[in-house]
Amino acid sequence: MDLKQKIRNIPDFPKKGVVFRDITTLLGDAEAFKYSVDRMVEYWRGKKIDAVLGAEARGFIFGAVIAYKLDVGFIPVRKPGKLPYKTCQASYDLEYGKNILQMHIDAIKKGDKILIVDDLVATGGTAKAKAELVEKMGGEVVGLCFLIELEFLNPRKILKDYDIFSLIKYESE
Repeated sequence: MDLKQKIRNIPDFPKKGVVFRDITTLLGDAEAFKYSVDRMVEYWRGKKIDAVLGAEARGFIFGAVIAYKLDVGFIPVRKPGKLPYKTCQASYDLEYGKNILQMHIDAIKKGDKILIVDDLVATGGTAKAKAELVEKMGGEVVGLCFLIELEFLNPRKILKDYDIFSLIKYESE
């Protein structure tokens, strides 16, 4: 299945010169969504994974379904102030400033093997912050799983220490 045909490209969003990869069209296509999830699960099945971690919002969509299919728990990671219990956090750089991700302090036990899932990896900064959060809590990152990888932004450079699986790759903008 040509999944690139299932993704809507929106030029100049959120700013001029950027092509936004809108996955809502893929999510709305039952066959493409199922195919995508099945291919991602296929790569990770059989590897020792204790839980899947996904960040809001689109990381919840793929992460929760993949956790279900792998018969493991799901760990939500959110922006500050969104989780009700005590949290730990990691910060990461944005184009114009910083952002913070948080998870509950008891979400990961020492030695837990965690798969990090998200819809897209661009520069790798957000994924690296999630990995650091897992490691800070004593967990081990089994790997990183993405629906889309923007290869032209070279995210694997910052994520070189991790096993990465990306289903769809864009070599250029």
